[in-house]
Amino acid sequence: MLDHLIRRATVVDGTGAPSYVADVGIRDGRIAVIDRGPAAVKAGGRTGERARTEEDGTGLVLAPGFVDPHTHYDAQLFWDPYATPSMSHGVTTVVGGNCGFSLAPLNPARPEDANYTRRMMSRVEGMSLAALEEGAPWTWSSFGDYLDALDGRLAVNAGFMVGHCALRRYVMGPRAVGGTPDDGQLRGMLALLHEAMDAGAWGLSTTQSASHSDGDGRPVASRHALPGELLALSRAVGAHEGTQIEAIVAGCLDRFSDAEADLLVRMTAAAGRPLNWNVLTIDAAEPGRVPHQLAASEKARAAGGRIVALTMPILTPMNMSLGTFCALNLIPGWGEVLALPVPERIDRLRDGAVRAELLRRARGPEAGVFRRLADFARYVIGDTYAKENDGLTGRRVGDIAAERGQAPFDCLVDICVADVLRTVLWPMPTDNDPASWELRRHTWDHEDVLLGGSDAGAHLDRMCGAPYTTRFLGDCLRGRRLVPLERAVRMLTDEPARLFGLRDRGRIAQGFHADLVLFDPERVDAGPAALVHDLPGDGPRLDARAVGVVSVRVGGVETVRHDVVTGALPGRVLRSGRDTETVGTVGAAGTAGAAGAGNF
Repeated sequence: MLDHLIRRATVVDGTGAPSYVADVGIRDGRIAVIDRGPAAVKAGGRTGERARTEEDGTGLVLAPGFVDPHTHYDAQLFWDPYATPSMSHGVTTVVGGNCGFSLAPLNPARPEDANYTRRMMSRVEGMSLAALEEGAPWTWSSFGDYLDALDGRLAVNAGFMVGHCALRRYVMGPRAVGGTPDDGQLRGMLALLHEAMDAGAWGLSTTQSASHSDGDGRPVASRHALPGELLALSRAVGAHEGTQIEAIVAGCLDRFSDAEADLLVRMTAAAGRPLNWNVLTIDAAEPGRVPHQLAASEKARAAGGRIVALTMPILTPMNMSLGTFCALNLIPGWGEVLALPVPERIDRLRDGAVRAELLRRARGPEAGVFRRLADFARYVIGDTYAKENDGLTGRRVGDIAAERGQAPFDCLVDICVADVLRTVLWPMPTDNDPASWELRRHTWDHEDVLLGGSDAGAHLDRMCGAPYTTRFLGDCLRGRRLVPLERAVRMLTDEPARLFGLRDRGRIAQGFHADLVLFDPERVDAGPAALVHDLPGDGPRLDARAVGVVSVRVGGVETVRHDVVTGALPGRVLRSGRDTETVGTVGAAGTAGAAGAGNF
C-alpha cells in the first residue's frame, strides 16, 4: 500500500523535460509510482495501488523540492526546524556553513570561543545576538557533535560546510585574527577539517572579503590566510567523497583581481572539486562585469577545476538605516562614521563637509559594486518615528528633496537625524531595466552559473532573500517569462542537486526521495516582506508569506500546507559521502548551458 497518492498532477520533474500529467505515489519516503498513462487524466486516475491518503492535483504543478545552495540557517534551525520562510516557499534542502562561517568546531579548552563566534555571527551575518544566545544550546565541540545536535529535530534537509574561521579559531585561538599558523597549527587545522568531513561536513568554506569583520570590527580569521594555507585545506577536501569548496574573495561583488581569480583556480584544481562563490551581480550598466567574472570559470576548466557563480533570479530589496550596521557601512570611508556612538554620529552627519566627503566616496571608483547605493534620490522612506517625518513613509527621497529645495542626500540625512537615525530606508534597484533582465537570461545559460545566493537565515532585519523560489516561478509564469516553467524548475532543483552531488534528490523519478512541492501555477508567488518579532529574545526579522503553494513534503511527509507548518519533523542532516557523491570538475556541467559558455 502507498503512504500517499497525488492524482492527476502536472508533473515538472526537474530534468527540463516537458511536463506531463500523472499520478505520483509515495511509499517509505520515496517516490514509488509515477503513472503517466493515458488514463491518468481521467477521473479516478489509473494507479491501481491503494493509498492511506490521497489528494487531487488537477490543475496543480508537482515539482521536486527546491534546493537553496547558500543559506546561513546554522543557528536558526535550533529554534526553527522549518527554516522559515524558506520551506513555505518550497525549499526542502538548505546548504549552510557558507562564507567561511560555521558554528563548529569549538575548542572545549576555551569556553569563550562560543561567545566570540556568536558576536562574530551577529556582526558579519546580521543575526540577533539575543537569539544566538538564547535559541541554540552551544553544547557541541566537534563538527560531528554539532551535526548530531541537529539530527532528528529538523523539518528541512540540511547540509553544512565547515567554516575556515572556526578551524583557525579552534587551533590558533585569538591569534587566528592577524596570525599565520606554524607547521603544527596548520597540521591541526587539516586534522580538524578531515575529522569534520569524516563526520559529514560537505567541505570547506572560506572568505577573504573585505566586508567580513568579526564582533570587534577586525577582519575575520580566514582573511589572514595565505595561499599556501588555502591550498593545503583545498587538497584535504579532495580526499573525501562528496565534498565541495565555497569561497568568497573581495572581488566577488564587483570584479576579481588577477590574483583572486588565480587563487580560486588553484584551489579548485588542488581539490579536484567544484568551487562556488556568491554572488554574481548582473547590471547592464556594467556590461563587462559578467564576462570578467566568468573568465575565472573558463580558466578553472582549463586547469582541471570548476568554478561556479551563484546569482539571484530576482531583485531582493534591502532595508537600511544610518543607525544600525548595513551595506552602507561597507562603502569605503563610511564605516568610520557610522560606527561612532549615535550622538557623535549625528554630530558628524550634520557637518556639511562630512556629508560631502561621504557622498564623494560613495560615488567614487573605490566604492565598487556599492556605487549602486549612491543614487539617494531613488531611496524610499520606510518607517519613521519623529513627528516632523509624519507622512513620509512610502515616498521617494527625490520627490521630498524637490519639495524642500534640497539635494537628495542632504534631505535623506536630515530625515534620519530627525528620527535619531532610526529611519528605515529602502534603496530602489538601479538594475531593474529590460537590458539587465535580458543579460540575466543570457547569463543563466552559462554552464557555470547557478541560481542561489539567498543568504536566508542572515541579515534578518535587513533583507529577505528566502522567497526567491516562488517569486521567480511567478515571474516565469505570469511576469517577464524569461524562461519556461520546466527550465525554471530545473534551475531550482536538479541543477543545485547535481552540483552538490545529492543522492536521489532534485528530480521526480521512481526511487528518488519524495521531497516535493505542489503549487498552483496561476497564483504561485511571494508576498511582500514584513517585519515580524518572533526570534528568541523577541528580535525582529523580515518574513514573506508564500502564495499559491499548496503543500511541501520532505521524505514523503507533509511539512507545510497552505503556508502553515504541520508540526512534522521528517528532515535529515545530509552528510557528505552518505548523502552526497563526488562531483567531477572537468566536463561536470549540465547540458543546458554548454552552448552559451563562450558567448561573453
